[in-house]
Amino acid sequence: MSTTKAYAAPAASIPLEPFTLERRTPGPHDVQIDILFCGVCHSDLHQIRDEWGGSIFPMVPGHEIVGRVAAVGDHVKNFKVGDLAGVGCMVDSCRECSSCKEGLEQYCETTGMVGTYNSREIGSGAPTYGGYSQQIVVDEKYTLKVSEKLDLARVAPLLCAGITTYSPLRQWKVGAGHRVAVMGLGGLGHMAVKFAAALGAEVTVLSTSPEKEADAKALGAHKFIVTKDKEQFKSVNNYFDFIINTISAQIDLGAYVSLLRLDGTMILLGVPTEAPQLHAFNLIAKRRRVAGSLIGGIAETQEMLDFCAEHNIMSDIEMIDIQHINEAYERMLKGDVKYRFVIDVASLN
Repeated sequence: MSTTKAYAAPAASIPLEPFTLERRTPGPHDVQIDILFCGVCHSDLHQIRDEWGGSIFPMVPGHEIVGRVAAVGDHVKNFKVGDLAGVGCMVDSCRECSSCKEGLEQYCETTGMVGTYNSREIGSGAPTYGGYSQQIVVDEKYTLKVSEKLDLARVAPLLCAGITTYSPLRQWKVGAGHRVAVMGLGGLGHMAVKFAAALGAEVTVLSTSPEKEADAKALGAHKFIVTKDKEQFKSVNNYFDFIINTISAQIDLGAYVSLLRLDGTMILLGVPTEAPQLHAFNLIAKRRRVAGSLIGGIAETQEMLDFCAEHNIMSDIEMIDIQHINEAYERMLKGDVKYRFVIDVASLN
């Protein structure tokens, strides 16, 4: 075991503070990574506040991790010391169920995926600790290769915000000829715009904030609809093939579903604190669908990172020192970030 500096939430709704944790000594198949940058995800805030239930404290959040390999186990084949590496939302799964064998480890049917933090290791039951720390040890099967071509700090959010938006676009084979709407222009939404545009779709941002139009267009959106403007909203009724819904607040879901054309699909990525309501007729009338999507498997996440390297796609970020993490959470609640906070882990030294 080795000790590493970190920041942790000692209990629900208590501000994060300095913490020292123990990492296991790398086993034969493990990769030890010196963390350079870690993105700040809205789910970090949900979990440190125990808003989804079952939180494990003390909790070290962070599942958008990039760094350099510091050591490898004797049987590691795909990484060597000095390589760039990434870790996303999971660090293990059962590996034997049908989902795991299909490369869909996020839907593991036996143990469930083991989260990078706020989860428990298979076997030992020890809590997992995330990337708000100097170092992490992960099995190479759940470790990702990162290109030297890209700005590493801007790559970090791809490990969650990136794959969360890329996976449904690939699952539904979105591309040229499709009309795609993105609800919300935040950490997830701005990545959905970039990916959908890169895949050749016509992209429209649906937002309550007219001041975001210039940003939306700069990110690759072709159209911008101010949803509070009734005429603008009405102009895209029955228009979209797909709606990527990144909003976690309570909204009139039925109104947005009415923007789907025949056989259109709304894909839910945001998680409101209360269950949304939707009248069945809104779906029946146009054979519409409402679906959900949860990150991507390891192979698809690697595909996403390779796609980003090929197309020069990265997250738009604001860098912070870890000592400002609690302030960053408050700003995130207000939408006061463009579009993802990233922690410079060197600030832990």
